[in-house]
Amino acid sequence: MDLLYASTRNAQEKVTASQAILKGLAGEGGLFVPTQIPALDVSIDELAKMSYQETAYEVMKLFLTDFTEEELKNCINSAYDSKFDIEEIAPLVKADGAYYLELFHGSTIAFKDMALSILPYLLTTSAKKNQVKNEIVILTATSGDTGKAALAGFADVEGTKIIVFYPKNGVSPIQEKQMVTQKGENTLVVGINGNFDQAQSGVKKMFSDAALAEVMNQADFQFSSANSINIGRLVPQIVYYVYAYAKMYANGEIGKDEKINVVVPTGNFGNILAAFYAKNMGVPIAKLICASNENKVLYDFFSTGTYDKNREFILTSSPSMDILISSNLERLIYRIAGNSAEKNAEFMNALTTDGKYEITAEMKEQLSDFYGNFSSEAETAEIIKKIYENTGYVIDTHTAVAAGVYRKYQADTKDTETKTVIASTASPFKFTRSVMEAIDSKYAAMTDFDLVDELSKLANVAVPQAIEEIRSAPVLHDTVCEVDEMESVVRKFLNIQ
Repeated sequence: MDLLYASTRNAQEKVTASQAILKGLAGEGGLFVPTQIPALDVSIDELAKMSYQETAYEVMKLFLTDFTEEELKNCINSAYDSKFDIEEIAPLVKADGAYYLELFHGSTIAFKDMALSILPYLLTTSAKKNQVKNEIVILTATSGDTGKAALAGFADVEGTKIIVFYPKNGVSPIQEKQMVTQKGENTLVVGINGNFDQAQSGVKKMFSDAALAEVMNQADFQFSSANSINIGRLVPQIVYYVYAYAKMYANGEIGKDEKINVVVPTGNFGNILAAFYAKNMGVPIAKLICASNENKVLYDFFSTGTYDKNREFILTSSPSMDILISSNLERLIYRIAGNSAEKNAEFMNALTTDGKYEITAEMKEQLSDFYGNFSSEAETAEIIKKIYENTGYVIDTHTAVAAGVYRKYQADTKDTETKTVIASTASPFKFTRSVMEAIDSKYAAMTDFDLVDELSKLANVAVPQAIEEIRSAPVLHDTVCEVDEMESVVRKFLNIQ
């Protein structure tokens, strides 16, 4: 029996997995959610013996039920190959009293690779399954990492084009260089004079524009998304939490059915939602620890039950989390509202009109799986320095936000016994300046690429290929536009009027 996907805003809209992947966004701005979260049907003893690719199949077959075994295995084996610099794909490193799940060994050295390596294969397979003749136009907004990972995944993939919008002054120099040097005849990278939330809102607006969709269709194009609003992004992210638990069990770090905590540095809420889904599939996870930076809209939500984006937008050293509208939270709101599209739509309309909504006391009770907190900029820098000095292990700014919040969780709850996995979402090489200046202010005078070499010596880690490639790469994308010009930039690139 096929698992169907429902819209969070329209109870009548139900589609197959491949249709949900193709559409990206549901009608009326809704997101697709599985009508039920399937239970794992293999034991932890079996999972403990599996490779990452085998684990991926066991998880994804339960969600993508209209894919054949051959189709799904082909997608998985094409994605998780030599583009990762380590055979394990997602290794666990024990340091400073926690287990760091390194999700940055892919071609763009950030956790987005874990899902965006496979999305092009899922999407092109879905197009064939549904007899789609149009060219798929991937339209995406990025706060730094999704953009490059999506560009790398879709560059020169037949039957696709990809357009990425990013906040011009809201990403790290290396993140920007990775994007603007991207090769591929089908790629376009655009900086906007605005922040990530404005980029994301602009993209969502184009998705829900029926007149634009008709013009696109007449020109043999249709939109899809590579953001974590696409269920084809979210499902692959569930895999690494299942894999991490199985590996900890295999390595004798935990006993059978022993519960672990998971800490996730969180912006758009997709990565921690994947951990929540893993828990609901049967992975023994105790607390889901949601770590925010100074844009602490999620911390405030978990503390008060009110989601309020009416606040100053702060540019931090962890830019992938500089977000005030956490799109994937909608999937959780829908669930705790009793899977009611009508109730969820009311909350989302309030967010659009008033910039905030307040959940009921009954809904708040259902958030007991979560703990939220935040790390300030000073705390984030301090934890990078401390962990390096104590262990020699160097983490990036986003992972440091998570490590800082984990310490606050321990202080608040006195839970120091539960083994804890911290999602390490980016390589420190992606944020060299912030990382190196946190370790020692003497590095402030060095250039970005001199800092790369210094970090390599300090951490005793080779410079990743992703960084070597952009040292001297020419800038191929220099388009910058205002927020209200985003649609005209898209039309121009696609040559439609």
